[in-house]
Amino acid sequence: MSTFVIAAIGALASILANRGIAVFNDGLRPIMPEHIEGRMSKAEIASTSFAMGFGLVIGFGIPVSIGAAILLIHSILLATDIIGTWVPKGAFSDIIAGLIGALYGVGLLTGLQWIVNIFQALPVNVFDAMGAISSPVIMAFAAFPALAVALQQGVKKGVITLAISGLVRVLIVRFSPLNIGNSSISLNPDGMAMLAGMIILLTFASREKSEEETGLAAIFSDRVARIKKNVWILAVMGALVAMGTALHILAGDPISLNLVKEMKYTDAAMAALARAIGFVPLVATTAITTGVYGPVGMTFIFAVALFANNPFIAAALGFVIIVAEVYLLSSIASFLDKFPGIRKSADSIRTAMSQLLEIALLVGGINAANQMIAGLGVFLVIGLYLLNEAAGRPIVRMAIGPVGAILVGIIVNILAAIGLYIPPAA
Repeated sequence: MSTFVIAAIGALASILANRGIAVFNDGLRPIMPEHIEGRMSKAEIASTSFAMGFGLVIGFGIPVSIGAAILLIHSILLATDIIGTWVPKGAFSDIIAGLIGALYGVGLLTGLQWIVNIFQALPVNVFDAMGAISSPVIMAFAAFPALAVALQQGVKKGVITLAISGLVRVLIVRFSPLNIGNSSISLNPDGMAMLAGMIILLTFASREKSEEETGLAAIFSDRVARIKKNVWILAVMGALVAMGTALHILAGDPISLNLVKEMKYTDAAMAALARAIGFVPLVATTAITTGVYGPVGMTFIFAVALFANNPFIAAALGFVIIVAEVYLLSSIASFLDKFPGIRKSADSIRTAMSQLLEIALLVGGINAANQMIAGLGVFLVIGLYLLNEAAGRPIVRMAIGPVGAILVGIIVNILAAIGLYIPPAA
């Protein structure tokens, strides 16, 4: 079932990208109308998609997936964006895109386990240390709402948001699990801190009112209609992703991925829900203005799949949620018209997430490398980061930490093989 689901996700996502119905990359979505409406050639949109996504697949999606042996959705859907946009137009373009996407999905699923097995079989076990790559992301991700608030509302309000989020985390650590009657509810401190931060972010943003509505839904009514026309194929995509999430073979973000690895499914669902709330302005705004949706919608499907924790129930819920999201787009647009601050928060949220992931994954890569070989690991990852900066960042910052840790793992085993490193006794 896992192989079938991943193959179907890879195939359908590639077809959606090829048709210009949905792409995963939030940065690519606003550019898609340029190609759809004939102002950008197939070659131009393909090269743009590759430039935006390839580094994140290699440097972020796959390394984070290796650390948990669970596929981060970015490793699949950023690549299917590339596949879909690269397949030439023609009578068989959907078939070709679907076939390549399916093969990629299956190859990624089986190849990931193959890579994990190789790392575990090496003379120096570096696989356990790989888990440290994304560990700081779990703890640090709750801070992104505070950064988003600071970017949009000022540093003072950002500090207030960070302080309240931190207090919520302290309270959850102190009093969780909550005993209600005969049941006990365990809450993830980082997920609840992030949820608190998102609520504050939306509260601050909602205070920015517009004296006159921009009529977002009316201005882009034809593009909203285009998304509604494709609602059923988008819903099938949502069902497949939800099923894969409930099978615990993929995850929507690094926090929930690591919580699923630890079999903390409710905590993972809460973290995914908090993230989804923050994605509403981003996905809705880009969808309404471009007529191109995301293959995972507003990401609520990840949360419901983890709450359901059953692949068939998750598939049904994922289908229904995507349909509901699409048909609510006009209402969401009207809401965003009344609260322009929430609409503006989309850019702040995306920037905050990117900056936070850059730092958290760098720290994670340093920690993982230091566990592999103390001292030298830190030296190599920081050195790689500095050289990458000096070279004009040929590797995206987000990828440096994971890529550096993997390179250190390989170097440590080479040094051990030639007798220049003796691993400490277990």
